[in-house]
Amino acid sequence: MDALLTKTEEKVAAPTIKKIKGSEILLRCLVAEGVDVMFGYPGGAIMPVYDALYSYADKLTHILVRHEQGAVHAAQGYARVSGKIGVALATSGPGATNLVTGLADALIDSTPVVCITGQVFAHLLGTDAFQEIDVINTTLPVTKWNVQVTEAKDIADAVAKAFYIAKTGRQGPVLIDITKNAQNELIEEFEYEKCESIRTYKPKPTLQLSQVEAAAKLINSAKRPYILAGQGVLLSGATKELIEFSEKTGIPVASTLLGLGAFPQDHPNYVGYLGMHGNYSSNVNTNECDVLIGLGMRFDDRVTGNVSKYAKQAKIIHIDIDKAEINKIIKTEAFILADAKDALTALAAKCEANKHTEWIDSFHQLDKIEYEKVIQHEFSPTSKELMMAEVIHRLSNKTNGEAIVVTDVGQHQMVTSRYYKFKNPRTNVTSGGAGTMGFALPAAMGAKLAIPHKQVVAVIGDGGYQMTIQELGTIMQYNIPVKILVLNNNFLGMVRQWQQLFHEKRYSFTEMQNPNFVKIAEAYNINAKKVEKREELDAALQEMLDSKTSYFLEVVVGKEDNVFPMVPAGAGVGEVILEIPKK
Repeated sequence: MDALLTKTEEKVAAPTIKKIKGSEILLRCLVAEGVDVMFGYPGGAIMPVYDALYSYADKLTHILVRHEQGAVHAAQGYARVSGKIGVALATSGPGATNLVTGLADALIDSTPVVCITGQVFAHLLGTDAFQEIDVINTTLPVTKWNVQVTEAKDIADAVAKAFYIAKTGRQGPVLIDITKNAQNELIEEFEYEKCESIRTYKPKPTLQLSQVEAAAKLINSAKRPYILAGQGVLLSGATKELIEFSEKTGIPVASTLLGLGAFPQDHPNYVGYLGMHGNYSSNVNTNECDVLIGLGMRFDDRVTGNVSKYAKQAKIIHIDIDKAEINKIIKTEAFILADAKDALTALAAKCEANKHTEWIDSFHQLDKIEYEKVIQHEFSPTSKELMMAEVIHRLSNKTNGEAIVVTDVGQHQMVTSRYYKFKNPRTNVTSGGAGTMGFALPAAMGAKLAIPHKQVVAVIGDGGYQMTIQELGTIMQYNIPVKILVLNNNFLGMVRQWQQLFHEKRYSFTEMQNPNFVKIAEAYNINAKKVEKREELDAALQEMLDSKTSYFLEVVVGKEDNVFPMVPAGAGVGEVILEIPKK
């Protein structure tokens, strides 16, 4: 009997525990966070992730860029127009360091991106192994948060925190560096949990009613109040609230460079674009208002000019989500530490209905000076050379101000900011605080992949275009129907303008001998055209916009075409020049 029992009795086998590699953990986390498109470039230290990606083609679209800087700029463009987090992948060493420029750009412009880099095996850290760079210390100054993961069990937690930190509070870039052993390591299956809070991180300040009441008191007693709207309005989704607040209180609104699109430019209370090359009226009246409301903006030096001459007559109200920005540059009379949307909602309830018709009219009177001195000449030029302003003016009219326009950095950027009439939020994509040449082409790819049904036009100078021109290969490979408009003056135009105005026309290394851009575009199977005559411009712009595929249009503009008005370096915002000073 005992023998029978021994023979027939079988041990129950232990349940099989399914294990998963760290590389697949990463991809599962990204899917759980709603990532659908990411941009990257493979290499040795990130290879396990790319191996796992082979099986995730139905869940994640990976775009192979031609340079890692292109990956992070594309992720920025994707994030800026969609409101989602952009994702970029790179390998260790130079792959990681090639992300630094884009990370710096994203940090200063508050763009939520998550960059994931591969790293050498953990046991090789600190040994100067092949393609080993201390990416954590390298990117510490240019990220909102970064972390190195050396074990597979920590990947999910790192991803959850990264996405939470990137998108909350003042948004910004995050980097996760994952060693190769952590990507290869097998661990047990897991349930991914999104991060909802971090004990030491309080991203959204609690709105203080006392701050709202102090600001409202100043606004209600003001005779010439003025709102400077920044990108914080867009990031908080507060366009509707800003329109309603301005209409109730009658306060005029001007936009910073990154705030363009936060307030409709065809609204009667819109009074212009601020900054070094902004509108005459909006700059001059900064020194005429009695209450100045900085809303979701940081009083950047390109907006304030010489701080010692900035709005000294005004009581300043600063509304921002980032405590570090309050009283950092401009001393405030009152401030509201809050998300722009929450602050506007609370302020609207405390502020009285009003009209400031005469004050708004004063902007329009000053606009006439700018029109007579600058705009009239730029829209109806007497020279045979095409001017940047007329190109952008016609582009704006043809798209009804509703295209997503991605600009690079330089004269064309300032001209587009002045003359493209942005009607909708998240349609102006540009590099602001960092001023990164090479931004536009890859950022436009990301924007188009984020919002495929929208017209996306990259407006670029001949200098910046050549910094990331290799991304034409990405556009070709993935059939991304972005429109590329290069304004070619055969100069590094903005530097040349400064050399003309302040360095007695010593054009030191700013003139460019450019290649045949049309042939380069055609080599990438992109339809292309070059325009030099005014009578050809309208038809060429229309052909570009009507194209169902990607299209390259080169417009040759005046070599010494300048951007005015201009607040010279060291001058106050009231010391605007409208033309080349006469000696």
